[in-house]
Amino acid sequence: MVSQGSSPSLLEALSSDFLACKICLEQLRAPKTLPCLHTYCQDCLAQLADGGHLRCPECRETVPVPPAGVAAFKTNFFVNGLLDLVRARAGGDLRAGKPACALCPLMGGAGTGGPATARCLDCADDLCQACADGHRCTRQTHTHRVVDLVGYRAGWYDEEARERQAAQCPQHPGEALRFLCQPCSQLLCRECRLDPHLDHPCLPLAEAVRARRPGLEELLAGVDNNLSELESARMVEKEALARLREQAARVGTQVEEVAEGVLRALLAQKQEVLGQLRAHVEAAEEAARERLGELEGREQVARAAAAFARRVLSLGREAEILSLEGAIAQRLRQLQGCPWMPAPAPGLLPRLELHPGLLDKNCHLLRLCFEEQQPQKDSGKDEAGGQGGDEAQSQTEGGAKSERQGGIQPQSRDGANTPKENRAQTPQEEGAQTPKEERAKTPQEDGAHTPNEGRAQTPLEDEGAQTPRGSRSNKKRKFKGRLKSISREPSPAPGLNLEGSGLLPRPIFSCSFPTRMPGDKRSPRITGLCPFGPREILVADEQNRALKRFSLSGDYRGAVPVPEGCSPCSVAALQGAVAFSAGARLYLISPDGEVQWRRALSLSQASHAVAAMPSGDRVAVSVSGHVEVYNMEGSLATRFIPGGKANRGLRALVFLTTSPQGNFVGSDWQQNSVVVCDGLGQVIGEYRGPGLHGCQPGSVSVDKKGYIFLTLREVNKVVILDPKGSLLGDFLTAYHGLEKPRVTTMVDGRHLVVSLSNGTIHVFRVRPPDS
Repeated sequence: MVSQGSSPSLLEALSSDFLACKICLEQLRAPKTLPCLHTYCQDCLAQLADGGHLRCPECRETVPVPPAGVAAFKTNFFVNGLLDLVRARAGGDLRAGKPACALCPLMGGAGTGGPATARCLDCADDLCQACADGHRCTRQTHTHRVVDLVGYRAGWYDEEARERQAAQCPQHPGEALRFLCQPCSQLLCRECRLDPHLDHPCLPLAEAVRARRPGLEELLAGVDNNLSELESARMVEKEALARLREQAARVGTQVEEVAEGVLRALLAQKQEVLGQLRAHVEAAEEAARERLGELEGREQVARAAAAFARRVLSLGREAEILSLEGAIAQRLRQLQGCPWMPAPAPGLLPRLELHPGLLDKNCHLLRLCFEEQQPQKDSGKDEAGGQGGDEAQSQTEGGAKSERQGGIQPQSRDGANTPKENRAQTPQEEGAQTPKEERAKTPQEDGAHTPNEGRAQTPLEDEGAQTPRGSRSNKKRKFKGRLKSISREPSPAPGLNLEGSGLLPRPIFSCSFPTRMPGDKRSPRITGLCPFGPREILVADEQNRALKRFSLSGDYRGAVPVPEGCSPCSVAALQGAVAFSAGARLYLISPDGEVQWRRALSLSQASHAVAAMPSGDRVAVSVSGHVEVYNMEGSLATRFIPGGKANRGLRALVFLTTSPQGNFVGSDWQQNSVVVCDGLGQVIGEYRGPGLHGCQPGSVSVDKKGYIFLTLREVNKVVILDPKGSLLGDFLTAYHGLEKPRVTTMVDGRHLVVSLSNGTIHVFRVRPPDS
C-alpha cells in the first residue's frame, strides 16, 4: 500500500533543506538518525548530549545516548547517498577551471588526459572523451552508463544516477553494501560478511527489501490513518476554539449592551425621580407661600390694631379713651376670637427607596454561566441558528439563577438578553441604582436650575437654562419616591434608518459628571465644548464666566483664566492657545490666560460659533451667515459664504465645527438646515429634514470618519448624518439619559461629549460600525 498523498520527488529532496542540519544550519556531515527519525550531524549531536540523554531539537523528545556515544546512532545512508549525489553534481577536482578526468592519472598519463566531458554513473567517475570511449569498449565496463557531463551537472540524470548509486561500507572504504544480516539487522559488504557474520543467514539487499517492504508499507498506512484522525481532531479543536471565541465575542457584546441598557435605565429613572422631586418641592413651596402670605396678613392686621390701642391708652385723654373704648374693645375681641393659626398643611417629606437587591452584596446583575460545548457533526448546518438556541437557553438559565438570588436579569421583548438601542422596555425593570450613579447627586441634578430670566437669551442659550418640570401635569398621583421603570419610545427618523444594522457607530456609555464647582456662584450654563490636550475637554461656562478643564473621566483639572468681564460663549483649542468668542469679540489667549489678540465681530449677531481647523493653527468663526478664518497672528486668512454670495444674508450659522477632511459643518437657523461645505465655501451637502422633527438644528460634531452628530435639544436626541449630510438614524435618545442636550464635541474621534442644560456632562465612547 502506498502512502496517502503525493510522494516527494528526488529533485525536491535535493533542492529543499532536507540535507541541512537543523542545529548548525549547514549541509549534514556524518549524518546520524535519532529514534524519532530526525537527522543531525554527529558532531552537533555530541554537543547536545548531556548525562546520557539527548533532547531532539525539533520534537523535544528525550532520547537515551548509547554507551558508545552518539557515533553509535544509526548512520543515515539515505542522506549520505543524496549528499554524494549533490557533491558529484557540484563538481570534483578542478584543473584550469574545468573538471579533470579521473582515469588518466591512474594510467600514468596525468599530463596527457584532457578535461572531463562525460561521467560514468556506475563508477561515479568523471571521464575525458578518450577514457569515455575506452570505458564503453571493455568487458567489465561495457554495460556501464556513460552520460554527458554537462547534462549530468544540470540534473538530467539524477534519477538514473540514484538507481545505480551503491551505498559504501563505513568500515571498509571502497566496498559497497550488498547484504543484510537478518539476526543483526545490519548492512554488510563482502568483507563484513566474512567475520563475524559468517554463520548468520544473510540476504541480498534487493531480496531483503522485497521481503520487508510490505510490512513497512502496512505500518505506513496505519500511520496515514492516524494522521487523518489527528487532522480531523485538529480541525474539530480549531472549530471548537473558533466557536469559543465567537461566543465570547458575542457574550462580550451582550455584556456591554446590557450594561449600557442598565446605565441608560438608571439615568432615565434618575431624571424621572428628580423630576418628581422637583414637582413635589415646587408644589409644596407654592402651598407654603400661600399659607405664609395668609399668616403675614393676619399678623400685620393684629399688630396694627394692637399698636393703635396702645397709643390710645398711653397718649389719649380720658374723654378720647372712653369715646374709642367701644370700638377698640370690639376689634380686640374680634381679633382674639379669630384662629391665629390656619390648619396645618400635610407635610410629605420625600424619601428615596432603593431596591433590596442593591443592598445585597451577593446580588449580581450580570452573571456568567458555562455549559459543555458539544462537537458539531455537521458544521455546515445552520450553525448560527443552533448556537443562538443554546445561547438563549443558557441566558434563560442565567436569568433564573439571578432572579433566585435577588438579582434582576434584563430581558428584551423577544425574551433574549440582548437589549438593543431602541426598545420599549428598559433593562433592570426595578430601577436599581449603582453606586456610581448614586454619588452624582449635585446641586445641578437636584434641581438647582437658575434660568437667569433677567438677561437676554442668545441663540446658543435659547431656553437652555430652563429645565422643564418633567411630566408634572401627568403626575396627579401622590409622590412615593420609589424608583420605577419607564417606557420611552423614540420617534422613528424618516427616510433611511440604519440603526441596529451594524452599519452605524454605536454609543457606549463611559461616565457622567457635574460641572458645578465649589467656587461657582451660579448654576453652570455650558455654551461651548472642545477637546483640550490628550483625553481632556475645555468647558465654556458662560454663567460663571469660566473656561473649565475636565478629564474624560470627570476629574476637574482647573481653569484657563479669561479676561476680566468676559463671558465665554463658544471655545476652540489651537496649538498652544485657546480661542473663544465673548459678546461681539473673538479672543485668542494662552493657556495661562494671557491675551494674544482680539478681533471685533459683527454686532448684529448675539453669539458667534468658534471651531478649530484640523491643522490646529487657524480658527474659524461664524459671523452674520458667513465664515471667517484667522491664523495664529490674528490675520484674516479667508472669508466665505456657504454656497456663495447668492446666499448673503440668507444664513445664520449658530453652531459650527470642522471635519478631519477639512470641511465645515454648520447649523443654519435661517434655513433650518445642516450645511456641509468645503474650505472654499462650496456646498457639499445640506440636510433640511424631516428628521429634524420641527426642531432647529443644534450643536454639531464630526468623528474621524466624517460622520456628523447633530443635537436636537427639544426631542432629547443626537442623530447621525453621513459626511454629505444625509440622515442615517438616531445615535443618542432619552434612553441614554439625555434631557435637553445643549453642546457636543468629539474627542480623539472616539468619544462624544454631551452637555445638558442642567450643567451635567455625559461621555460616550463611539464604537465604529461592525466592530
